[in-house]
Amino acid sequence: MTDTEAQLKKFQKELSAGTVSLTLLAVLARASEPLYGYLIAKRLEQVGGGVLAGKQSALYPVLRNLEGAGLLDSHVEPSDAGPPRRCYRITAGGREVLAQWAAAWRATRDSVDSVLEGVPA
Repeated sequence: MTDTEAQLKKFQKELSAGTVSLTLLAVLARASEPLYGYLIAKRLEQVGGGVLAGKQSALYPVLRNLEGAGLLDSHVEPSDAGPPRRCYRITAGGREVLAQWAAAWRATRDSVDSVLEGVPA
């Protein structure tokens, strides 16, 4: 791996760390029913254009942290196809935080986009 590739990988990891919680809350806010980890990961892949693909194992600690902060509720459901599944649903407090984080994300994105204007892709 070249230095440039290593720097890109590090930058992508730093960006991902700040966006996974936001995207998890957004996916759960759009869901009509509680979702378990695998379904959350699949929805992230579908709506995220694959940007967050392959990060399923990283989702579980974030889901636990969001639940610990009161932003998600969870319950365990039996499964016919394997072990019981922990299903997550966003709380009212989670929806409030999501609105704040989404506004902060959009303001940051717009600011960075304006600075990057004219930089070759």
